Amino acid sequence: MLRPYRELAAVPHLPRLLLWSMVGRVHLPGTPLAVSFLIAGWTGSYAVAGVVGAALTLGMGVAGPLRGRAADRSPARRLLLVTSCGYGVGIAVLGLLPAVLPASAWAPAVVVAFLTGLSTPPVTAMSRASFPRLATGAARQAVFTVEASLQEVLYIVGPALAATVVAVWHPRAALWLCGALAVLGAIGFGAALRRAGLDEPVAREAGAGERTTLMANAPLVLALLSALCMVASLVSIDMVIVAWARDLGTPALAGVLAAVWGVGSTVGGLIAGGLAGRAHYARRVLLLALGVAPLVLVLPPVLEPSPAWLIGLVLGIGGMAIAPAIAAGNQRISELAPDERKAEAFGWMSTFTTAGSALALPLAGSLLDHVGPAAAAGASTAAALLGALLATRVRVRSAVPVG
Repeated sequence: MLRPYRELAAVPHLPRLLLWSMVGRVHLPGTPLAVSFLIAGWTGSYAVAGVVGAALTLGMGVAGPLRGRAADRSPARRLLLVTSCGYGVGIAVLGLLPAVLPASAWAPAVVVAFLTGLSTPPVTAMSRASFPRLATGAARQAVFTVEASLQEVLYIVGPALAATVVAVWHPRAALWLCGALAVLGAIGFGAALRRAGLDEPVAREAGAGERTTLMANAPLVLALLSALCMVASLVSIDMVIVAWARDLGTPALAGVLAAVWGVGSTVGGLIAGGLAGRAHYARRVLLLALGVAPLVLVLPPVLEPSPAWLIGLVLGIGGMAIAPAIAAGNQRISELAPDERKAEAFGWMSTFTTAGSALALPLAGSLLDHVGPAAAAGASTAAALLGALLATRVRVRSAVPVG
């Protein structure tokens, strides 16, 4: 079971790349929390905080394919340096606005947040595009699974770190810390790429369809839509957890349950990464849906009162399917994208997953308001099942051998 991990560790430069890619991403789940505290404390309005946070996320999603396309065509360190500088300046300005403007003049914060999102360093897309250039065989499958598992850890560590800094110091300090980690991670990741000999993009063949949009690749679009459905399902459960804990009058329970869910995902990912053979993409997405479905039976109004230990048990067991499903999806997108356009493909993935979150959250919120947590969990299950159905339609015409 440990063989794929031993092979992964033996690939020169790969562990360092994986580590720096995590450093370059730890700010992503922490920044929205810091922004929410900062803007809500400035304006006294969570609605305004939501608008500013949405502008930041929208900027990230809109620019995803553009940043990925740039990564496929220009030296990595130069692109990372330019984007990290822009992102760092944007975060610094966003943190200063509450100190220099009255609460009624919050509109510039929306513009700054959007421009900052546009400048987000494309560490995620570039790392996923670089892994297949180094790893082959079982190591390639393992690196995508380990990456998905570590990303789950980041979604525990990032918000916890930001919340701690908010509590001990100030939301501005938390936001600036996130910005500093983004810049440090991007520069360190760029140096790791250069050391691994991956600073230059993959050579492009003459007439290799440079003007053809990746959206003309039907299997790739189906895989991206499947990723959209998975993210829609997962963010809906995040909202369900928060709403259930808030209605119970114990909001701290939301953090505990989210941590249990993340630990389950991490454990499942590490187990899946050690398995030999090729990952079955559609089966893993189906398992994710089956892991979410039992929540419908243990949440109000289906089960009242809902024991916290029972919800935690369902989340812990069901969460074990998350990282394996995400890893299989990332691996399939890597296989479907041309070698010289992998970063662009993962940039599109950022856009699709952002859209999935934007579509799911209003629906989940409406169901929570008018029916209850069980209904939102049911919608989450339906989204995951749709993702599994789409995954069954994805065919790899020229797949990279794995295992």
